[in-house]
Amino acid sequence: MADQTGDRKYIAQIELILAAFEREVEVYPEDWEKRPEGVDYLYRTGVVLVRDEDLTRVIELFQGGRPAEGGIGGVTRLLLPEKVPGDAPEDRSVTQRFLKYADLRLGRGVVTPEHLFYVTPSVSPCPATEPEEVPPGIPPDPVLPTPFLSAGAADGRGVKVVVLDVGWSDAPAAYWLNGVTGDPENAFDGSGRIRPYAGHGTFIAGVMRAIARNVEIVVKSYFTSAGAMWEFDLAAALDEVLDLAPDIISLSAGTRTRFDLPALGLDVFIKTRLNRVNGLTLVAAAGNESSRDYFWPAAFPETVGVGALAENGRDRASFSNFGGWVDVYAPGENLVNAFLTGDYECTEPPNAGQLRSFAGMARWSGTSFATPLVAGLIAGRMSLTGENAKQAADALLAFALTQPEPGVGPVLRAGDAITSVS
Repeated sequence: MADQTGDRKYIAQIELILAAFEREVEVYPEDWEKRPEGVDYLYRTGVVLVRDEDLTRVIELFQGGRPAEGGIGGVTRLLLPEKVPGDAPEDRSVTQRFLKYADLRLGRGVVTPEHLFYVTPSVSPCPATEPEEVPPGIPPDPVLPTPFLSAGAADGRGVKVVVLDVGWSDAPAAYWLNGVTGDPENAFDGSGRIRPYAGHGTFIAGVMRAIARNVEIVVKSYFTSAGAMWEFDLAAALDEVLDLAPDIISLSAGTRTRFDLPALGLDVFIKTRLNRVNGLTLVAAAGNESSRDYFWPAAFPETVGVGALAENGRDRASFSNFGGWVDVYAPGENLVNAFLTGDYECTEPPNAGQLRSFAGMARWSGTSFATPLVAGLIAGRMSLTGENAKQAADALLAFALTQPEPGVGPVLRAGDAITSVS
């Protein structure tokens, strides 16, 4: 944590998730509130994930366990028995005892916890922000393209993007969102105030339309509990989204994992589903933990992992994760775009309890919002060149390498869909 305020903010964010999931969720390590490093990961109690080919030997090893229904072929959610073979009382959760036992007998990574994945504007250690008010009449940032674009413009025409998020709330004043569709979100609480994380999907769609004016966007509602969902369910959701035949999937969510190993459920999805769809690209947020640690799924080599640039467009945003696994950095600090209309009560220190009033626009920071900017650039280049999403993404990443920022890495900015082919 950067400072005491950062500590309190971080704890408030984690406690919000713990309250939403109650007894289902555990935190590793258990003494996370006392550690400078904070939380390594959140996981589901009494459950592990196993590849289907390992299931029989894992059940035999544990002398029990019951596979749960659902998910995708290739990975099983295993409900654990109440006792670990040869178990002895320890100051450790039953799930952690199972994991340690499996590590010793089968090796690391054969059995993994079911991690909790969360949206990444503010559910992260220390930095990034809650949505902030903007003066009336302030324009979007990035600046909107010309409303009526000529044929052949980098406007995303003919490209379909599916956003997995908290859902969609129509913003009537944001004309650039006309035609965006999706699952309605549960945006307001019983008192009529805007819920935490509400408007996240709407803001993302707005950023993407600011880059690619005519891209088709569908916002799906999956991260409905404190902006989070379980790994097994996320893999199933990604698989379900393939039925919509997208060119690009935009995912502003992720997590760190046990031992920094690839998240098993998403690894199976990527290897057996995503990689078999010609041209499909998954663009994912690198996370807001100001950390070098892998953040999944952005860290998968098959995805486009997006970090955030600071407002000056040159430095890495202080909150952005970083490292060789981040493919590209794009503007992600103090962006302005479509939001909800209503009052919002801040939940994070030092602003906890502060009431903010919104009229359809907000300022927001996070790798969450750098991600749709890059997705919009891919869509824009596709409409300009006729490339598929994989080809357009590869070309843009190659172009980003020609304009790196010192101490940051390869960068992309609004307008680079056109610049990259000039």
